[in-house]
Amino acid sequence: MNKTLLLIMLDFLFLNLIALTRWDKVEPAHPSRPPVPEVAANAPAKSDDLVEAMRQSLADEQTSQQDLAQKLAYANSTLAAREQNLSAAEAQKGQLAASLAETQKQAAALDQKVTAATQEAALTKDQLSQLLRELDQKNADAERQRQALAALSRQQADAQKQIAGLTMAVVVGETEKEHLREQATSLQTQVAAERAERAKVEQNSAQLAQGVGQLAQKSGELTQEIRDNRPINANVLYNGFLANQVDTTFTAERKGFFGKVNKAKTVPTVFITDGRQVYALLHEADTVFAFGAVNDNWEQMGVAFDRPSGYHGTAASLQFLASDPRAVAIPVDAAQVAGMGVKVYPIAADPFKFPEAVLISNRGKGYGAVAFKLDAAHPGYVRVDNRFFKRLFGDFSPARGDLVFSQSGEFLGLMVNSDYCVLVKDFTPAETLQTGTDTASEQTQGTLNTLFNRVMGMTPDLQ
Repeated sequence: MNKTLLLIMLDFLFLNLIALTRWDKVEPAHPSRPPVPEVAANAPAKSDDLVEAMRQSLADEQTSQQDLAQKLAYANSTLAAREQNLSAAEAQKGQLAASLAETQKQAAALDQKVTAATQEAALTKDQLSQLLRELDQKNADAERQRQALAALSRQQADAQKQIAGLTMAVVVGETEKEHLREQATSLQTQVAAERAERAKVEQNSAQLAQGVGQLAQKSGELTQEIRDNRPINANVLYNGFLANQVDTTFTAERKGFFGKVNKAKTVPTVFITDGRQVYALLHEADTVFAFGAVNDNWEQMGVAFDRPSGYHGTAASLQFLASDPRAVAIPVDAAQVAGMGVKVYPIAADPFKFPEAVLISNRGKGYGAVAFKLDAAHPGYVRVDNRFFKRLFGDFSPARGDLVFSQSGEFLGLMVNSDYCVLVKDFTPAETLQTGTDTASEQTQGTLNTLFNRVMGMTPDLQ
C-alpha cells in the first residue's frame, strides 16, 4: 500500500473520529496492548572465517606436496567440517525461512491491525505512527533476513564448490600417493640391485686383489728360485769375499819357565749364519790353539775383530764344532755385525744343487771353481777334486782352512785338509772355551788334547 495514500486515509479517519465523537460521554479506557515483539535478527554470519579457513587449508594443501599423507588427512577433516558447516547453514537457512514466514505473518497481522484500526478509527495518530514505524522495522528486518538468506545461499554454493575442489584434490593426492608408492617400490628394487652389484664388484675386487697378491708372491718366489738356481760368477763371489773380510786376532797367555808365554795370530775370515746366530768360522790351525802343539793351560785368552773402517770388537767365547773339532766358530752379536757393516753368508740349504763349488783361500790369496764328490765312507764330508783344480790355477791348490761356497753364494763348508771339506749344516759345539783375563779354570790343555785325540782317531784320509 502507498504510504501517502495511507496517511490521507488515516487523516480522514481521524477527522471523522473527532467529528462523530460524543464528548459528553466518558470514553471507557481501552486496555493497553503489549507491543508486538520484534523478530530477533539472526546473529552475524560466521561464513567469512569459514571461507578463510578453507582457503588457507587449500593453500596448505597445494604447497605441502612433500607430506602427502598429512595433507590427505587434513583435507578429509576439512571436508567433514565443511559438510557440518553446510548442514548448519541449511539449518540456519530453514530457521531464517521460518523467521521470514513468522515476520511475514506478523506483517500480515500488523496489516490486519492497521485495517482494524482504520475501520474502528480507535487509534490515535501517535499509535498509528508507532505501528507504521514498527511495520517499517519489520519490513527492514525481513529485507535483511532475505539478504542474509541470499548470502548463505551463495556461501553454500561456494562451500559446495570448495568441497568439490577438495574432493578433486583428495583424488589427485591419492593418485600422487600411489605414484609415489610405485616410485618408492621401484627405487627399493634399484637399490637392492645396486647393492647386489656392489657386493659382486667388491667380491671380484677382493678376488682380484688376492689373485694379484698370489701372483706377486709367486713372482717373488719364482724370482728367488731363479736366483737360487742361477750360478754366480766366481769372480763376483771372490770380490764379495774380499770386501767382507774381517781380521780376527787370537791371543793367549800363560806362565813359562822363563816368564810369561804369549801367542797371537791374525787371520781374515767372513761371517756365517744359520738363521739364528752369526759366527766367524776358521780352521783350528789358524788360531793359537793348534792341535798337536804344546798346549798348556792358558791363563788368559782373547778374540778380537778389526775392520779397516776403524771398528774394533771382542768375542766372549769360541766353539769347536761337533761335526769336526777343527772347525772353530766364534759367536758374534747383531750389534757387532751392524757396526762392522759386513755381509753375512747363510748356510747352504741344498749343498748339492750344483756339481761345482767355489773355493777361496782362507787368506783370500786365490780362488777358483772346483768339482766335489760325495764320499759314502765319510758322511758329512765332500771330497774336492784338487787335481783338476791344480791344472786350472797352477800353484794354487786347496788347503786346510780354505772356505767353500756354493755357486749360489751360500756357505758350504771348511776344508779340514787338502782333500776333504766338512759340510757345515749347524753350529752345534763339541767344546766351548770362554775368553777373558782369568781362564785358568777352563783347563784348556785337557780340552785341546781331547779334541786332538778325536781328530787322530779319524781315518788317515780325513786327518
